[in-house]
Amino acid sequence: MFELLSEMWDFAFMRRAFVATTVLSASVAPVGTFLVLRRLSLAGEAMAHAITPGIVIGFVMAGLSVFSLLIGGLLAGIGVAALTALLARKTILRSDASLASLYLIALALGIFILSAAGSAVPLKSFLFGSILGIDDASMMLVGGVATFTLVAFAFLLRPLIVSTCDPVFFETQTRWPWLVDQGFMLLLVLNLLAAFKTLGTLMAVGLMILPATAARYWASTITGQLALSFAFALASCWIGLTLSYLFPNTPSGPAIVLVAGGFFLISAVLGPLGFGGRLRKPSVSKTHPVAQIQSEERAQ
Repeated sequence: MFELLSEMWDFAFMRRAFVATTVLSASVAPVGTFLVLRRLSLAGEAMAHAITPGIVIGFVMAGLSVFSLLIGGLLAGIGVAALTALLARKTILRSDASLASLYLIALALGIFILSAAGSAVPLKSFLFGSILGIDDASMMLVGGVATFTLVAFAFLLRPLIVSTCDPVFFETQTRWPWLVDQGFMLLLVLNLLAAFKTLGTLMAVGLMILPATAARYWASTITGQLALSFAFALASCWIGLTLSYLFPNTPSGPAIVLVAGGFFLISAVLGPLGFGGRLRKPSVSKTHPVAQIQSEERAQ
């Protein structure tokens, strides 16, 4: 076993995969944390499908070029996010219904364009990614998105926290509150595009949501959730890549997401804010200050 693990580092593609997933974990962790806190987890999945027509058009026009996929997916994602916000503000539909409707249209449009063009797409790579075959351009994409995301969060973190905790107060104190929402959606789209090249369309959101939901069971503060989300995402990537190397028939993308799912299930059972905390609640309540005062009053 140890010999296999030591041999794993001799391969350049494994070293590149570990570097790429480490950088990607640092990028998707804050995005996933605020998706969970803002109750937009399903919106992340919807946006992952909403960028499909842009990616397909970019593929049909220029093949599997990172630049074409980035531009196409970015335009599609920004278009769907902007149209969702417009419909939510100007019509009777709420944002969740608008996003659901638009992402279904976008997904169907992407499949229609792909079928009409008659292009032979490597479906397995499209759905599950190709982290073990990541090239220099994809590495630059992941690194660039991570750098932009972390720098953007340096400016957006405080407004995001305020708008998440008290959106009504935030709207009264900010002239253009929608800028924060649209900026966050832009970061979501960029990270989905970076994860698309490594984990595929089906697995991209998994690395965002599952570590963030697992961290939610352990930490009650936003900073704690951010740190734990990154730790869970990083551990999921490293363990998943190791499993895919030890078992060659195991695809790396699903392995990473399954490990993240394992962290989620363990956290839900053992975490202080999960089932474990609820089971320990009676013993905790005995030491609560109010319970102590009441017991002393009864004794007197």
